[in-house]
Amino acid sequence: MAKRDYYEVLEVEKSASEDEIKKAYRRQAIKFHPDKNPGDHTAEDKFKEAAEAYEVLSNADKRAKYDRFGHQGMGGNGGFGGGGGMNMEDIFSNFGDVFGFDIFGNRGGGGGRGGRQTYRGSNLRIKVNMKLDEIAKGAEKKIKVKKDISCEHCGGSGAENKNATKTCTTCNGSGQIRRIANTPLGQMYTTTTCNTCHGEGQIITDKCKICHGDGRVKGEEVITLNIPAGVTDGVQLSMSGKGNAAPKGGVPGDLIIVIEEEGHPLLKRDGANIVFELNVNFADAALGTSLEVPTIDG
Repeated sequence: MAKRDYYEVLEVEKSASEDEIKKAYRRQAIKFHPDKNPGDHTAEDKFKEAAEAYEVLSNADKRAKYDRFGHQGMGGNGGFGGGGGMNMEDIFSNFGDVFGFDIFGNRGGGGGRGGRQTYRGSNLRIKVNMKLDEIAKGAEKKIKVKKDISCEHCGGSGAENKNATKTCTTCNGSGQIRRIANTPLGQMYTTTTCNTCHGEGQIITDKCKICHGDGRVKGEEVITLNIPAGVTDGVQLSMSGKGNAAPKGGVPGDLIIVIEEEGHPLLKRDGANIVFELNVNFADAALGTSLEVPTIDG
């Protein structure tokens, strides 16, 4: 798919100043930030697209080259090797200072990833057997999945009650420690995860008696699967947010459904076609005859 114009991505005029471009990028980044849109791949793509546009337009040399030659002047891609292959951690480490404060209003961070620790649950993979008639028409299946679920007692927070947490005094709630070191090349800034709160920004003073502070317990969930017609053996479908719950109320993982096609006693599948082997004797083959053959419906 063709890349969009970088000015269009940031919604600014070509005459926009450096400060206007920075503010425009900040608006787009906050709007499509992954922590505000968990599981939304479209929002994540737009977040990467905005970062790529800002990486070019915030650099005077790259901007001049882009204004003259367009995307071709960028060698076919923008920052970080292009929007499709961008590394999210690179975006946060390079542009975290653009925000000034994160999307949740916490000073000193670049959002849940650049500031406070954001947990994500692991993905689950299950196999679902499909009969030939189900594959032909599509099917709705209800399955019971054993997995990590959010603790109902604490709402996934890991704290016994709403007053059982306090802001980390080491990092002042940012989840990170910033240090300044004087070097022959000048002052160098380093940012590390806070060892006291492990990047969470909060400390639990009284852990939940059910999940013991993790925010998750073992459980099960009945999930309805709407499987479209025409799936093939081995194809994988994904349900966002239906995997294992994350610690401390983070973003749940995805559920991966692997289709296994059951064999039919009489019919065989050949792509979109159904094959039935019919044996006829020489006389019927020579003179013609009328015979019944099975179909998916009977």
